[in-house]
Amino acid sequence: MMSNSPLISLLALIVTLGVLITVHEFGHFWVARRLGVKVLRFSIGFGKPLWRRCGQDDVEYVIAVLPLGGYVKMLDERESEVPADQLHRAFNRQPVGSRIAIVLAGPLCNFVFAIFVYACMFVVGIPGIKPLMDTPVAGSLAEAGGFRKGDLIIAVDGEATPALGAVMLALVNRSMSETMIHIEVQDADGRMRIRTLDARHAPGLGEEAEVMVFERMGLTPWQPVLPAVIGQVLPDGAAHRAGLQPGDRILLAGGESVADWQQWRSIIERHAAQPLNVRIERDGVERVLELIPDTQENRQGERKGFIGAVAEMPRDLAEDLRVVVRYGPLDAIGAAIGKTWDMSLLTLRMLGRMLIGKASLDNLSGPLTIAQFAGQAASAGLMAFLSLLALVSISLGVLNLLPVPVLDGGHLLYYLIEVIKGSPLSEAIQHLGQQVGIVLLLLLMGFALFNDFNRLLG
Repeated sequence: MMSNSPLISLLALIVTLGVLITVHEFGHFWVARRLGVKVLRFSIGFGKPLWRRCGQDDVEYVIAVLPLGGYVKMLDERESEVPADQLHRAFNRQPVGSRIAIVLAGPLCNFVFAIFVYACMFVVGIPGIKPLMDTPVAGSLAEAGGFRKGDLIIAVDGEATPALGAVMLALVNRSMSETMIHIEVQDADGRMRIRTLDARHAPGLGEEAEVMVFERMGLTPWQPVLPAVIGQVLPDGAAHRAGLQPGDRILLAGGESVADWQQWRSIIERHAAQPLNVRIERDGVERVLELIPDTQENRQGERKGFIGAVAEMPRDLAEDLRVVVRYGPLDAIGAAIGKTWDMSLLTLRMLGRMLIGKASLDNLSGPLTIAQFAGQAASAGLMAFLSLLALVSISLGVLNLLPVPVLDGGHLLYYLIEVIKGSPLSEAIQHLGQQVGIVLLLLLMGFALFNDFNRLLG
């Protein structure tokens, strides 16, 4: 687990939400203006204004104190009296097609933004790890499906998977369908083979995170035997507090001789929150440090130690395992559209599984978890942060299209009924729907915050 300071997390959350809320609301704003609707206010955030400016056509631009949303306020007879000479610019006086376009523009902008971000990343090149497999776990789905040490995964159900992350994502998506998954691999002898993973009899796979699905299927990425040498120390972690530095070679830990990184990691995991005397070699001089590993709990409820440090990777080995997924400008746009589509479907399917009880509500995340992930992504570099921006933008787009009153999808549902019915729903019904939507939204936010605090305290 990557460590990052609360300040970095807070700043990363503000930037993430600020950018994505602006993108979403700009969609509503831009289309409304193009269709001749008068916009009164464009607000990023709710509550007391921190910054206010009046622009062309008397539009008020606001940045407010609570950055958990935003809104575009338009001229509307249902909210205030409208002068006779401005009635043609009121939102409620627009044809239903125009109202649909204005409401739909917000979520669509989130998807367009994600496509733009992914396209830029594909043009620059997204670094990843080759999906090279080690010996599968005994008795697992992977062993039953014929996986062998040295298998390089080429495609999952015909979808090319050039990097390990793409394999994990594809398996999460396919596991929700609970079908037989066909995987094309190149074995250790260079021959093309088809391996299988039978997800039909593996309940609960579809509700797991990417890494957990990988583990539960029994797939193990190939791990080289690395020397017990510190390559990177993450800020605010146990290794940093103990004074460990890049280049330190671990000789002894808790009286036990350390042969390689795997053994060092095993010792750390067994000594969660326990003082540990560590003998290291630094610049040819041996010294002893006291290390107290931090504690984290895995999905099985086991408490294990971690210190916030990664191994030094020999340059030639790192190059052998490294892969860069890169496309030309036109191909990058196509790949970005495909990626956005896949992530949108994955989000929808996960929400659907939660709704029918096939996935746990523990998967819901609120602002605290988003802040943590944003901070970790910001600390990891620009590519990781851009990837998070695209993912959260897709999630916002999908969530806003759900047919829940208060959300954009709820308004679209009203307008669809209006198209079929030939007249708008009564204000009483719409008001009731708004109240139900607010309750549902508060419950959803409550679950998300509850999960946040559980993760934080757990």
